[in-house]
Amino acid sequence: MSFFDSLVKYGIPFVPRPIVGRVARNYVAGNSIDDAVRTLRALNEEGAMGTVDVLGEEVQEPVKATAAVGEYLRLLDRIDKEKLDANISIKPTMLGLKIDQGMCEENLSIIVERAAGYENFVRIDMEDHTCTDSTIQLYRRIHQTSPGSVGVVLQAYLHRTIADITGLLPLKPNIRICKGIYREPREIAWKDFETIRSNFVYATEKLLSSGAYVGIATHDPHLVWAGMKIVDRLGLDRERYEFQMLLGIDPELRRIILSNGHRLRVYVPYGQDWYPYLLRRLRENPTVAHHALLAMIR
Repeated sequence: MSFFDSLVKYGIPFVPRPIVGRVARNYVAGNSIDDAVRTLRALNEEGAMGTVDVLGEEVQEPVKATAAVGEYLRLLDRIDKEKLDANISIKPTMLGLKIDQGMCEENLSIIVERAAGYENFVRIDMEDHTCTDSTIQLYRRIHQTSPGSVGVVLQAYLHRTIADITGLLPLKPNIRICKGIYREPREIAWKDFETIRSNFVYATEKLLSSGAYVGIATHDPHLVWAGMKIVDRLGLDRERYEFQMLLGIDPELRRIILSNGHRLRVYVPYGQDWYPYLLRRLRENPTVAHHALLAMIR
């Protein structure tokens, strides 16, 4: 990371919140379902799919987890009503994982059941390493009853990821592979940039060559190219995989992927908790921070 990127990355939290709010418009759809719907419609018109995340995590009160379930059910209803090409992404801690895993599973099951009724799909997001085991357990259990309606996320920077892939392959899983954004200790996570890249490629190829459906989630052009190379070499139909990107990051790369005939899904967050989400993205991704600074200057 360059000195400039570090300066931007660590200086962002000291920028006045109203200014950060103006920047957030590029990366967060807004505060409401209506905002998310408008963003999804624009993405669909561009040829991209969407996955919608209601912002919020680390819920410590059951009533808030219940409220999140209600919001996701309303969101699925709107996606179906508006005939949008979009699914949803959910952080388990928003549904109460840190309160009680059984409660979280019950909440998630309610949402997946509604999604299955609409022939839609739920992606279980992966959070920090304290949630990895329980998140994979949730995926396995929900997959038993709704195998075509649920998927999970694995992070290439974790040492354990290849072993996790091996364990999940018998399920013919639907997995999003990403680098990972949480700050993890060296004993459990690769720290070198090129090592993480290499593990990302290794994980992607292992999944695709074994029959898994893969969401190749990256803004790294090298990894996009590597993904394209793998699907070409394996002769995969475009329905067997998709590329994924965050809202607001490198729309030109998004267009390049689409123009090359690949499917692409954009992660669309919305909700009142936009500030901690944006700060985490800015801290962990120098590219986002760089774009944010330029937006502030403009």
